[in-house]
Amino acid sequence: MRQNTCSVTSTSSSSAILDRTPSGRLPVEESLLSIDPTEFSQKFTQEPFLIRHRLNDHPLFQIERLLKLSQSLPPCCIEYNAGQIPMSIEHEQTPMNGLSAMETIRRIAECKSWMVLKYVERDPEYAALLQHCLNEVRVHSDAIAPGMCNGQAFIFITSPGSVTPYHIDPEHNFLLQVRGGKRVHLYDGRVKSLLTEENLEQFYSDRGRNIPFQPEFDQHSWVNELQPGDGLHFPVTYPHWVQNLDEVSISYSITFRTPDLDRRRAMYQINDRLRSWGLSPGPVGSQPVREKILFNGFRALRKLKGIGKSGGK
Repeated sequence: MRQNTCSVTSTSSSSAILDRTPSGRLPVEESLLSIDPTEFSQKFTQEPFLIRHRLNDHPLFQIERLLKLSQSLPPCCIEYNAGQIPMSIEHEQTPMNGLSAMETIRRIAECKSWMVLKYVERDPEYAALLQHCLNEVRVHSDAIAPGMCNGQAFIFITSPGSVTPYHIDPEHNFLLQVRGGKRVHLYDGRVKSLLTEENLEQFYSDRGRNIPFQPEFDQHSWVNELQPGDGLHFPVTYPHWVQNLDEVSISYSITFRTPDLDRRRAMYQINDRLRSWGLSPGPVGSQPVREKILFNGFRALRKLKGIGKSGGK
C-alpha cells in the first residue's frame, strides 16, 4: 500500500501494513538502493518505511560464497540455533540445532534453523559492498542524524518457517531481503507501555536483547511481508520479531551508529546504575541539563579508565 510516500494505513486497532509499491526510481546505473527522499526525511528514526535494492542476484549472497565466508569468520561472529521456536523466548532458552555452521548452511532448506553471520565486513568484498550501500544512505541520513560511523553488516540465512524472537537492536538498520520472503512484525518503540525505561536500561547494560511481549502490543505494530528487492528501515530499539515464509530466506542487514546513540547508551547505563542504588531516575531525555552533566562525567571517567589501561601496557 505504499504510494509515493509509502503511507501506512490502519488494519485492526492501530497496527499497519506497509505497502511495497516502488516509490522511487533507481537514480543511476551504479546505485544499489532506491530511496524516496521525502519519505526518508519524514520517517527516518521514527517509523519503519520501505526502500528498494538491486542485490537479488549479487554473487556475495550465493550459498557457496556464504559457505566460504562462514569459514573465514571467527566462531564469535556466527550465531545459529533451531528456527521453529516461539516468537517470545529468553535468549538462554533458545535450543541449538545439533549441526555445525557449515552443515547448517548446506542443509538450510531442511534443517529448520536460523543463522546470522555477524560483522561480515571483516571480509574485504563484503566491506566494499557495505560501504557502497551506506554511502547511499548517508546522503539522506546526515541531515537528520549526522556523524555516521561504525558501519556493520549481518547476513541472515534461515529455513522456511523459522522465527526470530521478539527483541530490540541498538543500531540504525536497513534490512534488505535478497532471497525468499519473511513477515516482519515491528512495534512502536515510542510507546512506553511496550518498551519501558527498565527494558532499555537492562538492554544497554548488556543483560539481553530479548524482552517480554504481551498480545496487546499488536495494536501498536506495523506488519510487512518482505520479498526479494525490498528493504525495511528499523528505528533504533523498536521491538520486532520475524517469521520466514515458505522458502529459504537470505537477508542482508546494513547498520550504523551515530554519536547521539553513544550518549543514549551511556544515559541508560547511568540510569541503570542509579536504579540499582535504590533511586528512581527520570526517563532519558526528560532532564537535558542534568543528563548533560552526567554524560560529561561518564565520558571523563571512561577516558580516565582508558588512559589507565594504556598506561599499564
